[in-house]
Amino acid sequence: QVQLVESGGGLVQAGGSLRLSCAASGRSFDSYFMGWFRQAPGKEREFVAAITRSSGSIYYADSVKGRFTISRDNAKRMLYLQMNSLKPEDTAVYYCAADRNYSGFYGLSNEYDYWGQGTQVTVSS
Repeated sequence: QVQLVESGGGLVQAGGSLRLSCAASGRSFDSYFMGWFRQAPGKEREFVAAITRSSGSIYYADSVKGRFTISRDNAKRMLYLQMNSLKPEDTAVYYCAADRNYSGFYGLSNEYDYWGQGTQVTVSS
């Protein structure tokens, strides 16, 4: 069991930047594969980015590649998402998620075992 708490969301103008953080409580944070997902009103939750246990592999959705950066600090038990060049279509609730047993389907929400409550990101035009 692990608890995840996101922070850093808010209102930002298009073209601006925002950094999201996810604090994990519990043991063996470095044992978990981590990801970020987002969900806009009326839409399904979609994959944003994911990172392996020791940051050896990183994955991004095409829609955010080149603009977003996922990172983790296992010593601090923290996951981050740096978002640059934000667009109105990035508006969504952003969730961090943890996977105990990564099986290769980083883009599927069902892959993950634990979820945070989410943080709202609103990008104005």
